[in-house]
Amino acid sequence: MTTHEIDQTFLLGGDLRVNRIGYGTMRLSDDPRTRPADQAHIWRTPADRAAAVTLLRRAVELGVTLIDTADSYALGGTEELLAEALHPFTGVAVATKVGVVRPSPTEWVPLGRPEYLRQQTELSLRRLRVDRIDLLQLHRIDPTVPLADQIGALHRLREEGKVRHIGLSEVTVAELTAAAAITPIAAVQNLYNLAARGHDDVVDHAAREGIAFLPFFPIAMGDHAGAGSPVAEVAAEVGATAAQTALAWLLHRSPTIIPIPGTTSVGHLEENVGALGVRLSAEQVARIR
Repeated sequence: MTTHEIDQTFLLGGDLRVNRIGYGTMRLSDDPRTRPADQAHIWRTPADRAAAVTLLRRAVELGVTLIDTADSYALGGTEELLAEALHPFTGVAVATKVGVVRPSPTEWVPLGRPEYLRQQTELSLRRLRVDRIDLLQLHRIDPTVPLADQIGALHRLREEGKVRHIGLSEVTVAELTAAAAITPIAAVQNLYNLAARGHDDVVDHAAREGIAFLPFFPIAMGDHAGAGSPVAEVAAEVGATAAQTALAWLLHRSPTIIPIPGTTSVGHLEENVGALGVRLSAEQVARIR
């Protein structure tokens, strides 16, 4: 059976080479012991801060070179945690997001006023203890503010040297195209996994344009990955876990996809990074799809 070779790295924005399994920090922003992961408020930093620091450092030891966070995770506390664990970020690119305000633990409200985006970027720079953010993403497009004003604010920050690359999150092809007409867009971060395929067109557009696609919640382990499923069958054939096989499918799906699975477990982290070594044949990719 002939397997497909995949590129294990991607040149984000044309000048920032990263490995194609990253790490998303959202799961670090709530204690999983207090509520199920799908009900987490993403409101506080972890109770066991030392364990979180250890996990982040282990991610880098395993070869993770892209770590994703947001100013709205734990009200900036996750950015501070990243700096505590990894500053000065040698060999690690940090992506963060601005453009969502958190009035309460259960509210996520888009706020794209240019002055707010600038203020939040300045705060992120302080919390991360850096002079330039590698990838600054607009967390959500604010429908009450012209897109040109929102993207223009990020563009000006890039011109000032405070931002290296600009990204978007949860956008359509039309929105991505409109933003790219204002400033270069290096990355898009949308919900995407084997069970949530609503952004297939954005994945394909990003591949054509050389834009990184960072799927959040990249591992969906529902019935489609249970015993007797194509995912489980292929996992057994290649000697991998179902989670690794789901991530490997994403890596084969598009050469610009960079999954950013999050976890609070070092064991799961090691399992996720191991997906980079899983090779699938064209027939296996098609069977899973």
